[in-house]
Amino acid sequence: MSKVLPARQLAMSLTTSQETSKEEAAGGVNDALPPKNVTGALNAAVTQGTIKDTICIPGYARSVRPALTVTEPIKRKLMLAEHHFQSARLYELDHLVPLSIGGAPDDLRNLWLEPWNGPNNAHDKDALEYVLWRLVCDGEVPLATAQTSIATNWIAAYKLYATPENLARFHFNHGGGQ
Repeated sequence: MSKVLPARQLAMSLTTSQETSKEEAAGGVNDALPPKNVTGALNAAVTQGTIKDTICIPGYARSVRPALTVTEPIKRKLMLAEHHFQSARLYELDHLVPLSIGGAPDDLRNLWLEPWNGPNNAHDKDALEYVLWRLVCDGEVPLATAQTSIATNWIAAYKLYATPENLARFHFNHGGGQ
């Protein structure tokens, strides 16, 4: 069964985990958390009242995903600024608040370079995104709670929601590092 925490308890849990995770990330383990300027941005068309007509329709995220002609220049610019001597294949240009739960498609406050490898990697975040999408569309977690959780600290949100039980329940084949 998924955890649905009261807002205050969720905020306290995420803040504590965020401090720990930022310390771990600062130790050079990887770039598991986005830069401070990437705070998440939302698609105004997606609200709790519109989820059945937007994100809960299969294929919604694909329908709002920006074209490669939009995202590739952004990725190149970020790679040059943040990971100049590394291969772009090591990173995914990721939406902090995923499109599947109402993240803004092309707002730079919602885009960051997420590592494919190491602890807390893109595969782990993909698993969390899928679980949150299912929990929101099944009415078990409010949209705003899911959005805030993943934007505040996706690693803490992973620990709360991407439990082995939820991954199995939603048939998500996850071989990530969590």
